[in-house]
Amino acid sequence: QVQLAQSGGGSVQSGGSLRLSCAASGYTYGRACMAWFRQAPGKEREGVAVINRDGSTNYADSVKGRFTISRDNAKNTLSLQMNSLRPEDTAMYYCAEDVGGRGTLVPTLYAYWGQGTQVTVSS
Repeated sequence: QVQLAQSGGGSVQSGGSLRLSCAASGYTYGRACMAWFRQAPGKEREGVAVINRDGSTNYADSVKGRFTISRDNAKNTLSLQMNSLRPEDTAMYYCAEDVGGRGTLVPTLYAYWGQGTQVTVSS
């Protein structure tokens, strides 16, 4: 069973930066893709960024140019660097793993999820 443990998050003012991390343990699959999702109260869970096993990435338009997803395959860790944060970025952020390695931002394709960490951006 894969377990994902998140760290980071917190509260910052608009324009600030935060870095989220996710450590994977348990069985690991070489074809797995990893991603970050977020969900604000009353809203649908939305994809933020995904990184494939080969390092290729895709971002939601709302975060493109501001967020950077990265992974260290040897250490089984995933990171999300968030710069130029805006109040609309406020949400619970989750890391997730798709064992199938499909490389999309569709939440239902991800079988393993982190516990979530709150990001709050104030004006």
